[in-house]
Amino acid sequence: MYYPDGSYVGNVEWNESGPWTEIIGPVAERGGPAGVILHGRERVAAWGDTGRADMTFSIAKSYLSVLAGLAAKDGLISDLDEPINHTVDGLYFASHHNSRITWRHMLQMNSEWRGEIFGKDDQVDHYRQIGVGADNSRKGQLREVGPPGSYYEYNDVRVNALAYALMSRFRRPLPEVLRERIMDRIGASDQWRWEGYSTSWIEIDGQRMQSVTGGGHWGGGLFISADDHARFGAFISQNGAWEGEQILPEDWMKQSLEPTPTLDKYGFLWWLNRGRDSNPKLPSTAFSALGAGGNCLWISPEQDLVAVMRWLNPANTQEFLEALVRAVSR
Repeated sequence: MYYPDGSYVGNVEWNESGPWTEIIGPVAERGGPAGVILHGRERVAAWGDTGRADMTFSIAKSYLSVLAGLAAKDGLISDLDEPINHTVDGLYFASHHNSRITWRHMLQMNSEWRGEIFGKDDQVDHYRQIGVGADNSRKGQLREVGPPGSYYEYNDVRVNALAYALMSRFRRPLPEVLRERIMDRIGASDQWRWEGYSTSWIEIDGQRMQSVTGGGHWGGGLFISADDHARFGAFISQNGAWEGEQILPEDWMKQSLEPTPTLDKYGFLWWLNRGRDSNPKLPSTAFSALGAGGNCLWISPEQDLVAVMRWLNPANTQEFLEALVRAVSR
């Protein structure tokens, strides 16, 4: 993940410089291209080392979305439109601006949350663009933020604030909750792990625990295999149920896949095949979790398909998925 001169790949690829670029979480050398295809929960294709736990970057955001669903099921989030500071103590949601931010705002990435958490200021991702052909020439320049819910911006610092808020509600480290409530139940391996930063340790109820990140932007994040991603994808494709048990709220995925008011191809930290940028060659009901480096978890409930791609050139992702859909349609 480092260039020969010692530069972290993220800092180079996202044109990141300035005071908030320090790598403060663990980083692992990447494996080679790998992937798994499930059709009707049956493994029909695989390539590469599908058991290797690799960095997965922003796919972790969609796992956070699912944890928010568990929090809603447990009554820890009683209303997605309730301001977070009503139930989460501390400075991160205490300012006049941030006190108006709701759970829905954070899940839709339009919170306009402003501040610093774990040594990273949200300004670092102002004007950030993602995807093929992204222009990050203005990234990190201070932008005047609007009211919560008014503007979509892909901002990793704000997602880290959401992870902190969820941990504050569960009163437990999020990896523990994910492992106990979902990953062990669906038969995932014990090789995956979810890391935070050296700066993200806090104390809750007298116990020291680490708040995790929504990606590997400054290190850390979800280290997981293609096989475990595929199992998670199969769980999501069944509306958050497994072996007859409804683990997520029955309407959670429906809510999660509704286009947001500020970006029609985005839901609750899931990417949708909707809006003007949709691909007409793919099902409109398909959706995905995406991470830097060509990491993709793609789910098409309509065709009962789950596809995991690791380290696929992002410029070829749509071509790959189109070929997959054609093959299944034969």
